[in-house]
Amino acid sequence: MRAVVQRVSSARVVVDGQVVGACGRGFVVLIGVGVDDGQDDVSYLVDKIAHLRIFSDPQGKMNLALPDVGGQVLAVPNFTLYGDARHGRRPDFTQASRGDAGRALFEAVVTGLRAQGIQVATGVFGAHMSLELVNDGPVTVLLDSRRNF
Repeated sequence: MRAVVQRVSSARVVVDGQVVGACGRGFVVLIGVGVDDGQDDVSYLVDKIAHLRIFSDPQGKMNLALPDVGGQVLAVPNFTLYGDARHGRRPDFTQASRGDAGRALFEAVVTGLRAQGIQVATGVFGAHMSLELVNDGPVTVLLDSRRNF
């Protein structure tokens, strides 16, 4: 699984003109599910996202995690994180999980974060979404459960 974690002051996701999810201070997490992903990948992402220390402490150092600041998460499914553009100009998405398998693993990440006591709102799996956010920093971190980066 792959994730792009952005520290935000606020964010919301809109589908068909309706706000379907929003958060205040916390993270927007774009989550991509790969065809070979499973529960170990879910556990890795949940642990990393829940404990990623990218909020400033009183000394101004990135030393605090979501639970330390009462942060929220807006989790947005994003199959394009598995787009392979190494060859040609049109990305190949064959390594992105689709349908029920991808949805189940995305929802497992959301459930895992909620089990950590984190308030989580979501986008809609498979929908065309508009994402609005106020990036704080900006601070952006890439995560990959296979540790490719």
